[in-house]
Amino acid sequence: MRDNTSPHWRQRRTVRAPGGGRDGRPLIGPPRRPDRPHRFFTVHLGFTAPTVVEARELAVAYAEALTLLRPEVALGAAALSPADAWQRAERLFCGAVGPDGERCVDVAGHPGFHHAAGPGGLGWGDGDGPVRG
Repeated sequence: MRDNTSPHWRQRRTVRAPGGGRDGRPLIGPPRRPDRPHRFFTVHLGFTAPTVVEARELAVAYAEALTLLRPEVALGAAALSPADAWQRAERLFCGAVGPDGERCVDVAGHPGFHHAAGPGGLGWGDGDGPVRG
């Protein structure tokens, strides 16, 4: 042997791409199934309150605080129900759709304009009287 190397040295060295096989394709292919789209899930947090009105206020405060800590939490999906009757859940936030597709994040049944999320969020609606929507 001339230089004490393998006779197939040039064949192995020529067509290798980083992370690829001999033919240049990657060794790990794409997944066979497409990724599932993200789905909504619900977390139920239990707490005590003397009345339904105070429970609603606490639930609104908990939901708003949680969305500050974790922005992926859907504020408009928050609901309140008695612990033994989850089927009687009532929405906590308005959720009316605005002109640009945003949703109102004010408390359900609020009077006046609707408001989008964030400081200085867009306001829309009638402005006076109870909400119709």
